[in-house]
Amino acid sequence: MRYVYIAVGCVTLALGTLGVALPILPSVPFFLVTLYCFSRSSQRLHDWFVGTGFYQKNLRSYVQERGMKRAAKLRVMAMVTLLMGIGFVMMHSLWARVVLGVVWMGHVVYFMGVVRSLPEE
Repeated sequence: MRYVYIAVGCVTLALGTLGVALPILPSVPFFLVTLYCFSRSSQRLHDWFVGTGFYQKNLRSYVQERGMKRAAKLRVMAMVTLLMGIGFVMMHSLWARVVLGVVWMGHVVYFMGVVRSLPEE
């Protein structure tokens, strides 16, 4: 079972990394699955992932306190909006633009309405 967790953790790490650049693919859920799988399979992989800058800046507060600092939420929303905006401008299909707009609204609702804001330090 350990090797299954390692394999799933590596796949979700790759998908999460792709999600940083591709606006339609969410990175945070994949990184949360990566964290779970690495914690179940290898202390070394878990410690490495927890030590990464991305985890420290964006996920640590979410995992530990079930929320994100306002600056982290705004940083994620700005990146999602920028990348989806580029995709929106480049698309020619009305339906593709509608789908992208719905996905963007889903991001906005999730980060602004569901994820709790933590006080800044």
